[in-house]
Amino acid sequence: MRAIQLNRFGGPDVLDVVEMPKPEPQTGEVLIRVHAAGVNFFEVLMRGDRYAVTPQLPMVLGVEAAGTVEALGQGVDERLLGKRVAAPIFASKRPFGGYAEYVTIDANLVVPLPETLSFEDATALMVQGLTAFHLPRQSPPAGKSVLVTAAAGGVGSLLIQLAKRQGASTVIAVAGSRAKLDLGLSLGADAAVDYSASDWPARVREAAGGAGVDIVYDIVGGSMTAASLQALAPGGELVFAALGRYAIGASDLEAVINRNQSLRGFALLPLLSTDGLRTSLSELFHLAGGGQLAVKQGGRYPLDQANEAHRLLEERRSTGKVVLIP
Repeated sequence: MRAIQLNRFGGPDVLDVVEMPKPEPQTGEVLIRVHAAGVNFFEVLMRGDRYAVTPQLPMVLGVEAAGTVEALGQGVDERLLGKRVAAPIFASKRPFGGYAEYVTIDANLVVPLPETLSFEDATALMVQGLTAFHLPRQSPPAGKSVLVTAAAGGVGSLLIQLAKRQGASTVIAVAGSRAKLDLGLSLGADAAVDYSASDWPARVREAAGGAGVDIVYDIVGGSMTAASLQALAPGGELVFAALGRYAIGASDLEAVINRNQSLRGFALLPLLSTDGLRTSLSELFHLAGGGQLAVKQGGRYPLDQANEAHRLLEERRSTGKVVLIP
């Protein structure tokens, strides 16, 4: 089978197309023919060794896939054969390998897909969808004003909608172009602010009524974190939901203390038991398959153009979910 292997750290062109043996499902596993594999920004960081943890090489990137069950390991329910399923690889004992034509995964982790949900949309509802799903549950927005950074991205585009469903009084979308701002507004944001403007935190405060927002869902990190704190109201909460490093200093923390603000961490995996994972994904698939949650696709690339998919994300030209089609 073909797969995309990372043998060395660097730019998008270090992603190599290689031939590998097709995996065989072990006891309790299924073999899935991949029809769509999700691409995430944290994989871009991993490729360049800019992630919080340095991965061991060589490796095949990809933590989420969707496809059809092609073979069963011993002890697996035969009714799964031929089923359309989501494979949340990130929750398995081998949490990578999605950039490939086939993957194996524990049978108890796969989640059936509604016929009304495409393979591509299913990938958007795994890492990014679950992040957007659990953020409002960890820091409830009901009756509050909230700021969503990277509002046109895979997480942000879903978070806008889910925060509104959870009762947010005002959702302010932040993005870097007119098209992305318009997308945020089309998904239900009450206001949209371009972060390329030097005074964007002041514009957010104004849109929130003057004092600032009650909650910032920071899914970007870096220098965006310190700037987002300037848009946060006294007593407000900033949620660290970006996978990467944060550029905040002692003066930022002093301001947080003086303004009675809170910083809250968010890590997805510790929130997901096997049953909880399947239940959350099933709910997301039901919402999207029933037309109650819009999934925005940001680009479909053949497997051997994974480097172009990474380049699109790295240059922040994407909106919605970017997928590979083996």
